[in-house]
Amino acid sequence: MTLRIGVVGGGQLARMMIAPATELGIELRVLAEEPGMSASLAASAVGDYHDAETVLAFARDVDVITFDHEHVPQDVLASLHGAGVRVHPGPGALAIAQDKLVMRARLEELGMPQPDWAAVSTPEELQVFLDAHGGRAVVKTPRGGYDGKGVRVVSAATEADDWFAALAEDARGGALLAEELVDFSRELAQQVARRPSGEMRAYPVVETVQRGGVCAEVIAPAPHAGERVRSVAEEIGLAIAEGLGVTGMLAVELFETTDERLLINELAMRPHNSGHWSQDGAVTGQFEQHLRAVLDLPLGDPAPREPWTVMVNILGGPTEGPLEARIPAALASHPSAKVHTYGKAPRPGRKVGHVNVAGADLDDVAYEARAAASLFLD
Repeated sequence: MTLRIGVVGGGQLARMMIAPATELGIELRVLAEEPGMSASLAASAVGDYHDAETVLAFARDVDVITFDHEHVPQDVLASLHGAGVRVHPGPGALAIAQDKLVMRARLEELGMPQPDWAAVSTPEELQVFLDAHGGRAVVKTPRGGYDGKGVRVVSAATEADDWFAALAEDARGGALLAEELVDFSRELAQQVARRPSGEMRAYPVVETVQRGGVCAEVIAPAPHAGERVRSVAEEIGLAIAEGLGVTGMLAVELFETTDERLLINELAMRPHNSGHWSQDGAVTGQFEQHLRAVLDLPLGDPAPREPWTVMVNILGGPTEGPLEARIPAALASHPSAKVHTYGKAPRPGRKVGHVNVAGADLDDVAYEARAAASLFLD
């Protein structure tokens, strides 16, 4: 019997589920927001994921619904749940991924390590937080931000006046999230897969390199990570997956502080940029693992195939001509590189693909990955 998975959202994460679905004999169907999106090869429907009837109609003939992003409204998720549709991750878990204030409060209940934080509804409340945290803080919009959007470092409450004004205009109340400005030495990410019956698998903790608030590189496993860092990161990931009832892939973005603590920055309940290395560097890549997990199939081995894998994002692409025109030169110059493109038109700052290289020597692997990715830029 053919298993069918419906993916809401037609972006690159859905696109990268297509190959492992085909290999496992799974029929992948995609509800894309518009024609011609990254996952158009599997797009069986085009429609608005904010509309419950559209999503219910799409879900009618699949075994389980999963997601390319976390933005499907809770009322739509409730409609799916009420109609008896299997949804992974479920509405309760996604509610935490959708709202950073809800996330912080729930992680606090679980006793997870995280920065000092507060919900601030007025400039005066933000100023109180600033005064208590050395005069600087990170302010975030609770919903919708990604890749550096909806995040500011401020040293005065007036620097968030426009966001407070937007809250007032919304007429529904609400608050911004204020967080302490963490003194960190680097950023890490821990991925965990969990299936509905409870089995969990943890990937090695990786180092992520951000530029301009966007992930630029991932090094797997994280260099110079001792046993304590590796074990604590894994314990955090497993505890969150279990405590929040996550089904599918979970990514926990972490700060490693200068005093050797790990603090939780963000959560993502889906395949994640920090796990793209695993497509070519792990026994079981994150996209196959996600499909296995949401179908409640036995999970695969997350162990690395090689001592090191480096993933470099292709950000922006060439200023003239299609990205694909650069592929022959990249393959010829760097035969060890695995190139993944997203079917997106080049645009400054846009993630249009990535390059993976795996091998025994980290310096060589990093050089090859960076050099191959650079051939797609001007």
